[in-house]
Amino acid sequence: MLVSARVHYASIALAELARCQSNVAPVAVREITAKHDIPGPFLVQILQALRSAGWVQSIRGSQGGYRLIADPAELTLLEIADAIGCAETSCGKENGPDQKTLLERELQGTWDRASDAWRRVLGGITLAEIVERASADDGTMFYI
Repeated sequence: MLVSARVHYASIALAELARCQSNVAPVAVREITAKHDIPGPFLVQILQALRSAGWVQSIRGSQGGYRLIADPAELTLLEIADAIGCAETSCGKENGPDQKTLLERELQGTWDRASDAWRRVLGGITLAEIVERASADDGTMFYI
């Protein structure tokens, strides 16, 4: 399955902000870009869209950055994808149902079922779950 870079980067940015939610200081864009190799101007556009969605707050100034104001336990990956404008496949939808061949109708039914499954999976996973799983398996080794 292909996920747009915009949705992928938005999810990464929100996860980073969720990780730092207990910090007093906001997270600077440069911290996220350096850690995840995301182009800075692209990330700023994404963060502005997330701010418009009401999920992040921007703080101006030399010590500024972004802070997550949404509850990560309530925010699903599907909501993120929908807010960022994830384009789903619409192959052959320009033709009306009467103009489609049996093969085209069968394929469109398959695409629709795949889209429904995709939406069910993403709708069942919260940002908090992603952060928790990533934190549990961060690869840190402790030696005694």
